[in-house]
Amino acid sequence: MRIVIVDDNPVNLKLMESLVRRANPEYQPLTFQDSAEGLAWCLSNVVDLLIVDYMMPSPDGLEFIRRYREPPENADIPVLMITADHEKETRYAALESGANDFLTKPIDNAEFRARLRNMISLRRSQRALADRAAWLAEKVSEATKVILDREHEMITRLSRAAEFRDPETGAHIQRMSNYSHLISQQLRLPLEEQELILRAAPMHDVGKIAIPDIILLKPGKLDEAEFTIMKTHAEKGWEILRGSQSHLLDIAAVIARSHHEKFDGSGYPLGLKGEEIPLHGRIVAVADVFDALTTERPYKKAWEVERAVDFLQAGAGSHFDPLCVAAFLSRLEDALVIRASFQDVEAHPAHLDD
Repeated sequence: MRIVIVDDNPVNLKLMESLVRRANPEYQPLTFQDSAEGLAWCLSNVVDLLIVDYMMPSPDGLEFIRRYREPPENADIPVLMITADHEKETRYAALESGANDFLTKPIDNAEFRARLRNMISLRRSQRALADRAAWLAEKVSEATKVILDREHEMITRLSRAAEFRDPETGAHIQRMSNYSHLISQQLRLPLEEQELILRAAPMHDVGKIAIPDIILLKPGKLDEAEFTIMKTHAEKGWEILRGSQSHLLDIAAVIARSHHEKFDGSGYPLGLKGEEIPLHGRIVAVADVFDALTTERPYKKAWEVERAVDFLQAGAGSHFDPLCVAAFLSRLEDALVIRASFQDVEAHPAHLDD
């Protein structure tokens, strides 16, 4: 227990320091004869009990307590003020400033020990509650992590289920979700949102589960009727994922429905325009198209990175959100590292249905 004693009278300081040491050898008394020096120290260090005299050069006891209480972390630290018997108005002011209890001059040894014991007991209770709260917070965090991990596992498995029908590879899902994460980082989204988009982006095409094989697996270009059916995967994905109590699945549902919308309103399924399109969908649109363009498929060669970059830049403001394009291109080197890290084991037919 760190006990700070502030008094401009050196005799009083020595007396109270001695009383504190005699009360318990585990107590650590720290004395300050200069109140300004004492206040500066208290504001920079953790104190368990503050004992401060009222009558001191500036700052006096009241000002000392007021300034000490300003930081939120000092709001509950026990404060014991030393006053004279006749200073009743000072006591009222001290209570308003944040004092918890008082000692009267001349200091009575027995009273000092009793007040000290009560204040330390209060502080021990505070620390015990804080420790308990920290322990509970840790346990809640652990339980929450288990839930999130299970949620992520479920999404991964559902993504794999879609992958068995969708001819695109698992590496595509890993690349585009990490590209999406890069964009969210560059846009300075909150860390929680960055993690959400990394975890939710793999579900963007889960609606392709509902697309007939004759269309989904067709190696050539889809005709108009087939493409109309293919486009329904965005709405199907939303229907599969929506309505969950999980925020992660809610985000995944939004991404599934909106990642084929275009910034100029010519996309599908709702024809949303500009910022009407959810930000998560705008982010994934850039990541998904870049990976589709730069990936080799049996019906097409992989585009060179420079050509794909030109495509994104040309589509900024029409197909893509210009801010998302700029964010992605500013992290292009990192994107190329991701691209090299997640390589396709084998290529399958896939439609760039944009």
